Amino acid sequence: MDKGICWLEGRIQPLSEARISVMDHGLLYGDGVFEGVRFYHDTPFMLEEHLQRLLDSARAIGLDCPWPQQTLVDIVAQVVAAFSDTEGYLRILLTRGKGALGIDPRSCSRPQLIVIADRLQMIAPEVRQQGADLIIAATRRLPVDGLDPRIKSLNYLNHIMARMEANHAGAHEAILLNAQGKVTEGTADNLFLVKNGTLQTPPVTDGALAGITRQLILDLADRENLPWREHSLAPYDLYTADECFLTGTGAELIPAGSIDGRPLTQCPGPVFRKLAAGFRKHIDTVCRSRT
Repeated sequence: MDKGICWLEGRIQPLSEARISVMDHGLLYGDGVFEGVRFYHDTPFMLEEHLQRLLDSARAIGLDCPWPQQTLVDIVAQVVAAFSDTEGYLRILLTRGKGALGIDPRSCSRPQLIVIADRLQMIAPEVRQQGADLIIAATRRLPVDGLDPRIKSLNYLNHIMARMEANHAGAHEAILLNAQGKVTEGTADNLFLVKNGTLQTPPVTDGALAGITRQLILDLADRENLPWREHSLAPYDLYTADECFLTGTGAELIPAGSIDGRPLTQCPGPVFRKLAAGFRKHIDTVCRSRT
């Protein structure tokens, strides 16, 4: 049974009843921004950081948000309280709103806010334990000089096409390269590898999203005195890594078992296990303390 709910036009309703106009520019042109937020123990995790990125993304595309940040916090709290479980996933969307056909945004007089609460399982529990099989997709990440990767926009078409490549290959996830052949990210997650005990991840300037979970992992690495580097990575670095894993709000932490059919030597490896334990402890500490 569908237990998802949605805040729309000032009221909470079942997802099956939620309706928006077919003339919404978010639907017609992907004209909008969004955030995904996990909640644990009825508490949204790192909500302030997510809302700040939402508002930054909106400002970057010239989309005014008429809802103050505290109002957004209050709406999220209403949705979490109305959801049937104490844990779940939120999708917060801000679109340009309803307008005329044609890409000119001046016809859109009022933005649309949508807050969805539902369950999200990106990967099966047994795969999370044994390790995901990754491929490097032929589809490339949009260039940073065309669309800044710090903008979390509604248009995920190239990521969807890369995920289709993973599906066709029988893999669990795909990694996108940029136009220069450097590693950027997964279709819905950031990427880390470990080589000789050093944690490594691509920089945002190569096309990776400035992930909130990504930053938390770097903070946890500092707490654990784990050395890390943010620098450009090539497919060779993935193939020869000791460990590799994915991070994201939806993904949480997922270890990789293979890349393009090449097994990783450690899965899940010691660095991943240490960071995963720290991640769960941080969630429990932050979210239980606010309940």
